Amino acid sequence: MKSQMYQKIEESTCHVASRKMVSNFAMKDENHLKEMIQLAFDTKDELHVKAFWSLDLVCEKKLKQFVPYIEDFCSVLPKINDDSALRPVTKIAFFLVKSNHRKNGISLTQQQEHNLIEALIDRLIQDEKVAAKVYAMKALFVLGKKYDWVHEELKTIIEQDYSNHSAAYQAATRNLLKKLNK
Repeated sequence: MKSQMYQKIEESTCHVASRKMVSNFAMKDENHLKEMIQLAFDTKDELHVKAFWSLDLVCEKKLKQFVPYIEDFCSVLPKINDDSALRPVTKIAFFLVKSNHRKNGISLTQQQEHNLIEALIDRLIQDEKVAAKVYAMKALFVLGKKYDWVHEELKTIIEQDYSNHSAAYQAATRNLLKKLNK
């Protein structure tokens, strides 16, 4: 018999209202959240994509609930290959990095930061959709405030890649390049 959490994820759609309903259900109960995260991290289960759709909303609202799972997230991040999962996955990475950079935010270990940097650079150089690349760029920009070499690497990648992408990608990279060139 399928659990309530599994059923909710299975019945969910990519629409915001559906994803919010699932994320709210997960945030109300630690066991539901744990089950959602386990499903999201199980890349062999086709529902992992739908689980990530709602998990990014959980992380946006209650990132501290995700802290016990950061190590596993860093391990699974490079293994995510489904286009539909990449946007929420890179968005979660961005939330982690942004919070880590704040005074009262979460704390990533140096190893976790390096794992995120490596995985996000890989996302940038692979043929991914624009949204995933933009979140990867934003996260790497924040990480580059601590690790100078990341800004240099980021700048090189987006300058080389600039003309091969859509207007949306070019607009996002133009803004980032202005910040990098200051």
